[in-house]
Amino acid sequence: MELDALYHNYLNLKFGRGLPLLKTGRFEYALCEDGSTELFLVGRKNESFTEWTSDLRPADPHYTDTTGRAPVLASRFGQLDVYGEQVLDYLLLTINATTSIAPIHPYNVMNDRMKHYCFFQLAQWAYLSMLSDEQKAGLRDFFFWFYLYAHPVNGETLDAFSFRGPDLIHTQTGIRVQDYFEAYHDHYAHQHTAYNDCLTLSPQEIEACCRLTLQMLEVVEGRSSRLKLPPEAGLEPALRLINQADEFLAAYARNRSEVFGCMQDTLTGVPSTPYREHIISMLLHNYVCYILYFDFDQIVELVEFFRDDPPLCRVIVNRMFTETIFIQKILWQNRIDLHNYANVTALFDENAREIYREFL
Repeated sequence: MELDALYHNYLNLKFGRGLPLLKTGRFEYALCEDGSTELFLVGRKNESFTEWTSDLRPADPHYTDTTGRAPVLASRFGQLDVYGEQVLDYLLLTINATTSIAPIHPYNVMNDRMKHYCFFQLAQWAYLSMLSDEQKAGLRDFFFWFYLYAHPVNGETLDAFSFRGPDLIHTQTGIRVQDYFEAYHDHYAHQHTAYNDCLTLSPQEIEACCRLTLQMLEVVEGRSSRLKLPPEAGLEPALRLINQADEFLAAYARNRSEVFGCMQDTLTGVPSTPYREHIISMLLHNYVCYILYFDFDQIVELVEFFRDDPPLCRVIVNRMFTETIFIQKILWQNRIDLHNYANVTALFDENAREIYREFL
């Protein structure tokens, strides 16, 4: 699958690993003038994969007179209105933009981390045998909500979609997202001459974009093969627990100290690089999303394990609480009172206290 090679190249470029890029089919990465790195069709540098639809998007119906205007695909989806059309277009942008590598600054670092963590975890979903169907469904909703939230999308789009079995659907109309995306690309590929002023891609190139978008949708729906972080010397145990979430759950059930020891070794055993820091974050947030999501009391076990190394314990707790806001949503969903975890909050640094001030 082309997405596997593109994902490898994405990580390679994003974290400055300096490795040779893997051969892909129709797409390649290129540096843009604004400092971002975007995916382009081979030989095309004027229209990125993320932005090829930008001139096709209708004006926002919340701020524009839409009298007499029907959705572009109204003949195919009679139940769709212009507001539903907009959120489906936003979802298309959100999925395609997962391939973008934006310059990181303090205002986007958390969202960038959360969106790509959730995309990776959604690809793990089908392989989780350690969880019940109910637990899997709740966790998938959790990851998908943050995937949209962190893009970020507006509130209407955030609440517009749900899963029906394996399928992602537009909840209000019941339209299957895969059907909409296929019809969307088919429309512009086959009505190409009617959109000459808006399109720079050929029909064949639009079809190539469609194939890649559908591969990425398969990840979101949990239909794809697992995405994997590539090898890194000295971090093999951590990567095993990250690349197979089921193994993470099994290791924790088998012997919690195995997971905690891996955290300790990963944080202290190798020199820091951007990619290694990414691996550390993925490991710590696996603990948040696969353990604390289901039983927040388990954090007491973590603090107890690291009680003889307070500085390391403080680093772990603050990274878990501040690098993302996964824990914040867990606290809200489960009505957890942080006052009952004084041994945890005593480790908070100033940043953590600011983020969680309403819970303290």
